[in-house]
Amino acid sequence: MEVIQLRGSDDFIKLGQALKAAGLVESGSDAKQVIQDGKVTVNGEVDFRRGRKLYDGDTVEYNNEKIIIKKN
Repeated sequence: MEVIQLRGSDDFIKLGQALKAAGLVESGSDAKQVIQDGKVTVNGEVDFRRGRKLYDGDTVEYNNEKIIIKKN
């Protein structure tokens, strides 16, 4: 499980950015592809939007890995 800490002034991170920050994909184009293929869930539901905003407490799952978003 990977925890992504939002920076002090940030209220959210986009889904594609979170996948990259967690090291689950190598590039934005890789993130776009796995999201469009329906391989990523946000809070237990498939989401096809790379720009989906993730807030404190949201969870993302991809390739049997889990990401949790936390606000400082």
